[in-house]
Amino acid sequence: MRRADPLVPPRLRVSNEEVYSAALRGERCTVLGLAGDAVHMPVERWSADADASDNRVLDHCKGSTIDIGCGPGRMTVELTLRGAQALGIDLAAEAVAQARARGASAVVGDVFEQVPFEGEWDTALLADGNIGIGGDPVALLRRARGLLHSRGRVVVDLAAPGSGHVRMTPRLKVGELTSEPFAWSLVAPEAVHAVAAEAGYRVRSVEQVGARWFADLRVGRSRCR
Repeated sequence: MRRADPLVPPRLRVSNEEVYSAALRGERCTVLGLAGDAVHMPVERWSADADASDNRVLDHCKGSTIDIGCGPGRMTVELTLRGAQALGIDLAAEAVAQARARGASAVVGDVFEQVPFEGEWDTALLADGNIGIGGDPVALLRRARGLLHSRGRVVVDLAAPGSGHVRMTPRLKVGELTSEPFAWSLVAPEAVHAVAAEAGYRVRSVEQVGARWFADLRVGRSRCR
């Protein structure tokens, strides 16, 4: 049984999705327990148009792409503008509504449950740290393999170098409301090879664009050790 957080009164503890949805509607949101002090959640960036670094990441998304944890849909929208078949999936109905309002195809859903067109996607996208979903990147990448065809790929944003692979249980805070703790994980460039290999992928490339790092993972283990 998960213990309640004694620092947050029960009446002010709500679901992660509820706090996240409030942030998407414009409330200032901070992340507690992610990396030391409270960190601002950059919802305004996620709600903006894709920028140059986004486009470099999206250059690796070949063919049909499922955007896991799509948020308000900037990456899904940009893929659609490029003429790709793209679908966003997110647990938060507010995120999906905003993505659809921007012209993206998106559905409310959990990646660990039934997903449209399983086994047929060319690319799975885990942008904006979404390799952390569920707190177990190996399990998430193995699940992504089930969404892809046999020659598929996963394109994943990484944490800053030096972070390694860290599991944590952060919370979201908007005003007086604080979410229940949820499982999350960080994977840095120096840790991605081990995580990918354990999940059954090989790392095709790790790239840096400004302060951003990302990797292109391919289904199938590397022949080189």
